[in-house]
Amino acid sequence: LRRRSQLLAVHPTPTKMSKLLLALALTPAAAFVGPAAASKATSLASEPESRYDFKEGFCLDLPGALEPMGQWDPAGFTADASPNDIRRFREAETQHGRVAMLAVLGFLVAESYHPLFEDVTGPAIDHLTQVRKEYPAFFEIGALAIGGLEVNRALVGWAFPDTREKAGVLNEDYYPGDVGFDPLGLKPTDPEELKIMQTKELQHGRLAMLAAAGMIVQELQTGSTLF
Repeated sequence: LRRRSQLLAVHPTPTKMSKLLLALALTPAAAFVGPAAASKATSLASEPESRYDFKEGFCLDLPGALEPMGQWDPAGFTADASPNDIRRFREAETQHGRVAMLAVLGFLVAESYHPLFEDVTGPAIDHLTQVRKEYPAFFEIGALAIGGLEVNRALVGWAFPDTREKAGVLNEDYYPGDVGFDPLGLKPTDPEELKIMQTKELQHGRLAMLAAAGMIVQELQTGSTLF
């Protein structure tokens, strides 16, 4: 027994050896982390901070409410919505508005003169069918480009869904619609001017969504171009 005790003292068991190695590995790392830094890291992990001031007012006080409509939500979509849901609604509204503005412009331009395909004519709602027949590769390339843009938007705006609770959750420091694309430098640096520009974009997008829907219905009913 004495011999065995001496051997254990000289040659620690695997469990003791693992604990010893773990302690030695953690000690140097702990020396570089002060108490304040450790506390801050824990706070950031538990309560993510946002660089945007999302308030508790109507729709988090996001831009877009103008007279005479004001805080217009007759269906009550935001009545019981969480802050994340409201930001997702705004994200969807902004992106759909941007697509609608491009669609309206496309209707008006392509029906008078198609800048890419001269032999594509007639109502704009039939242009994609014509393009797919004449230039099938163009559709696949366009689909890949749109898919890439959507993947980029998801990576920038959405939290990584490593748990079920994070599915559909926006990043805390992500402003709805702001994916960082501003090649002409039009985004104002003044917060009030930025709010005015965002409101203008939302109003134009809302009008464009109604206009695009009307154009599509008109061409489906008449079977001819808008003008």
